[in-house]
This record gives sequence, structure tokens and C-alpha cells, in this order.
Amino acid sequence: MKLVKRPEIEGFLKAPPRDVIACLIYGKDRGQVLERGQALAQKIVPDIKDPFNVSLLTDTDIDADPARLEDELQAQSLMGGRRLVRLKFFSEKAALDKQVAAALKAHVAGDLNRDAFFLIEAGGLGGDSAVRKLADADKAIASIACYEDETGDVVRMARETLAQNEVALTPDAMDIFAARLPKERGVARQEIERLCLFIGPGSRRTIDDKELQEFLGVEPDASLFDAALQAFGAKMALAQAGLRRAFAEGEDGSAALRALNGHLVKLRLIQAQIAKGIDAKQAARAAGVFWKQEAEFLRQARAWSDFYLDPLSKELIETDKQCKSTGMPDLLLAERLYMSIAGRARRLGL
Repeated sequence: MKLVKRPEIEGFLKAPPRDVIACLIYGKDRGQVLERGQALAQKIVPDIKDPFNVSLLTDTDIDADPARLEDELQAQSLMGGRRLVRLKFFSEKAALDKQVAAALKAHVAGDLNRDAFFLIEAGGLGGDSAVRKLADADKAIASIACYEDETGDVVRMARETLAQNEVALTPDAMDIFAARLPKERGVARQEIERLCLFIGPGSRRTIDDKELQEFLGVEPDASLFDAALQAFGAKMALAQAGLRRAFAEGEDGSAALRALNGHLVKLRLIQAQIAKGIDAKQAARAAGVFWKQEAEFLRQARAWSDFYLDPLSKELIETDKQCKSTGMPDLLLAERLYMSIAGRARRLGL
């Protein structure tokens, strides 16, 4: 059954009915797919990392072993209680789509373990997808499509996250901030979390548009911007030279970290656009990349996958926090991270 309206989707994710034993969450906004999948998984089982009650599969697993999926859906819980079979399904292979649909059909028909909940997190499935057709039609399956967030969705997410951290923006500041946020949920959430860190979690501060400009900053100086580009491109000596030149020009550690984060955000935006089927050069332009740097940004976007960018995003936040709270030299902290990124880029083959 298709869940379309926001209230019914949020209601389902908070309290999934027992008679619904499977859910398909899909869409080109992978950040939103994974976020909703995580929220639902936490309602199905007490511990989503419990190896006895949770089975996590990928499309690669079932491609290598076609019987694996039904085996997991058939298995009983060793510790009692409900089982969760969670499939990360981002393949575009029609044969795999049909295979997953067959297992899903057998599961809702009662042929497998009905105490198991089957959660499928998928990419942008087309209208001809067998999995999507079945999920849309069967009442025992919830089908949730994830589209790009509208401005109102972004504002709502920002307000909720700020409130959880006991900080806020004035209405004018929120308008400016929302206009600067990308619509891809995963990238937008990272920017909101950075803003919370900037204001000070638990401080109960409300900042206005003038204070917000300090966070948004202006485009980093050319030396600093170039240093970030060189670091992500594995050019350690050039990155270090550009960084030190920027420091000599008066830039500080926080500005250096903003440059790194801005570069990372552009890489993510390029990847998100390409995942939607947009031409690579158009994706680079949509991300605000200068035309002379398009080739280099696209080269980096191919190498820096989510597997490497996700932990780096967290590391940027932690380093920013250290710059503001530990008393350690912020220039040293920033330079160390630049060199670390350049080293990782080299290991990625850049």
C-alpha cells in the first residue's frame, strides 16, 4: 500500500501496525531513504545491531547467493521476539529486482516466517519495478517514496534539529539558512548539525541573521579554497603550501575547516545529481563548480564515495569542536586534517 501524505508516513514510521510485515522505502534521495529506514528499523527491534534478531543484506549478497534472502526470511529468532531482515537494494539489475519481488511475495503470502519484518531500502525504482508494483498493491506492505525535500521540509527538519540541541534561529535568519541548504537530505542534515555546533548545543541561544553570516561566511580566500581542492586531490605539498599562504593572509583554522566542508558538500551534490541521471558536467555546474575545475571535481567525486565521505564529515565536526573548545592551536589542527585528507586521497588512487 502506498503511503503518500507526510502525516501517514510519519505515523507509520513511529508506530508500524503488526499486520504490515514488510516495507519498501525507495527514491533517488538516498539520504532520506536511509534516514527513514533507520527510524523504522529502530521501531521493529530493540537493538538494530543484534546479530540474533537482525540480518543486514545487500544486493551483492543476494546476487552471490540467490537462496540467501529467503533463508533469512525463513529463519526464526534464536532469542525470541521479532526478527528484522534489512536489505540495502540499490542495484539496477532487473533479474535481482524480480528475485527480491519473488521473496517479498512469498513472505507476505505466509510461506516464510511471518514474525520477520522485511525492510527494503532501495534507490530510484522505476514504474516497471516488480518490487515497487507489489509493494504499492499489497496491504501487508508499506511503500514509501522519497523525493527531494521542499523548502518547507528543510525548514521543519532544521527547526526540529535545532530544538533538540536547545538552540534556534530568528525567522529572518532561518529564511537565509534554508535558502542556502541543498535539498538532498543527508547533505542538508550535516549542515544543520554544523550550525548547532557553531551556536553551541545546550546553550539555549537564538542567533539572528548577522550572527548567522559569521557561520555562513564568505567564499574562502582563493588560497584556502585551492588548498581544499588540492587536499581532496591527493596533492599534499600544494595543499600545505596553499593552506600556509592562507594562514599568512589572516585566515584561521575555522575558515580552513569551512573550506574543507564546502568542498565536501560540492562533491556530495555532484554525486547526488549524477545518481539522478544528470550529465556529469551539468551536475558539476549545478553544484556551483567553476568551469575550469570541473574535470578535477568530477575526478574526485568518482573516488570519494559515501564510504569515505561519511566518516570524514563527522571528523570535520569533531575537529571544528576541538578548535573551539580544547585550546589546541586551531591552525595545527586544521593543517593536520588537510594532510590526512591528502593522504587518504592518495590511497584512493587520486
